[in-house]
Amino acid sequence: MLPKVGWSCGLDLNPLDVDAPAEMAWLETLVWPGQEHRAQGLRAAIEIARGDPPKVRRGDLRADLAAIAALAPKDMQLVVYHTAVLGYVGSQADRDAFAETVRQTGAVWISNEAPSVFPDLARAAPPPPGPERHFLLAVDGKPVAWTRPHGQSIDWFAS
Repeated sequence: MLPKVGWSCGLDLNPLDVDAPAEMAWLETLVWPGQEHRAQGLRAAIEIARGDPPKVRRGDLRADLAAIAALAPKDMQLVVYHTAVLGYVGSQADRDAFAETVRQTGAVWISNEAPSVFPDLARAAPPPPGPERHFLLAVDGKPVAWTRPHGQSIDWFAS
């Protein structure tokens, strides 16, 4: 059974407006040439988002996560999810500080990042299932699966 989502809020350095044609056209240019299936998926996602635009606040995850988490209703379980973002945070100290901030919110923490983002987590996981690039999926700081970029696959190893 899928969980019921009662509140959501994104955090982004430069949030895009799904109703701004120029911003969506720019976003589509980021899809690699020859990957029409991904471009079609993006267009479909944009149409869904236009029907119920996501709430995304401008901010930096290193400084603004705690304030966003404080906005969540207190009678719901907060979940912090991120994928393929912390690799762009250059400092291991900043990535570790982000993880500590998530822990302090009391949220369920779902992380899907390159193994180099949290090396201790990668050492606690079995080897990835093949030579391709993989991300490590972890829940509350415990590795549970290897994933492929853009949702291509998931290989569970935790029970």
